[in-house]
Amino acid sequence: MKTSPVQSDVIELRLNSLEQLFDPFDPFPIPTRDLARGAEDFIVGWAQELPTGAALHIRVNLPDAAMAALEGESLRAAIAGHFLYRARRTRSDMHELLMIAQMSLGIGLCVLAACTGLRQLVQSFVPSRSIAVFLAEGLVIVGWVANWRPIEILLYEWWPLLRRRRLFERLAAAKVELRAGGLSVPEAPQQGHEIYLGIV
Repeated sequence: MKTSPVQSDVIELRLNSLEQLFDPFDPFPIPTRDLARGAEDFIVGWAQELPTGAALHIRVNLPDAAMAALEGESLRAAIAGHFLYRARRTRSDMHELLMIAQMSLGIGLCVLAACTGLRQLVQSFVPSRSIAVFLAEGLVIVGWVANWRPIEILLYEWWPLLRRRRLFERLAAAKVELRAGGLSVPEAPQQGHEIYLGIV
């Protein structure tokens, strides 16, 4: 049985030196150094524009062939480690957000139940009908406002974090290639989208 090859989308960077890819204030050696904010923003920004089903390929072009040969494994480990860390942090942020939503929802439902009970008391014991209606409707509004934040989180705020975490995981699994010289021309451009980035 034949299967179609997985489409690969290439994010291509052209650097004057490998140091441009990393945070200059991080004192650790390259395999454990963080990427520079600008480099990460370039890579993540373009990866977001690529099809979600495609395997990612990061190609770094350097002017020095010896450097490309010597630093290849370190660069692969650094990029994978950086985006795995970012994925873990995003997963932690998402977990914390969902915990806040659960606690807030519990509090909100208690407030809603209390407001519903008070509403019934107001309708039963306040002699003025207009005042009773005013207070009862106000209590209903307070009860639902108490649930606004957890509902917002559960409906809208958690899934962008999930999507970002998956993007970081894809980048951590991306093929990383170092090449010496200028930008290469893809042999089969129809198999993916070439994106050329120059960081100078």
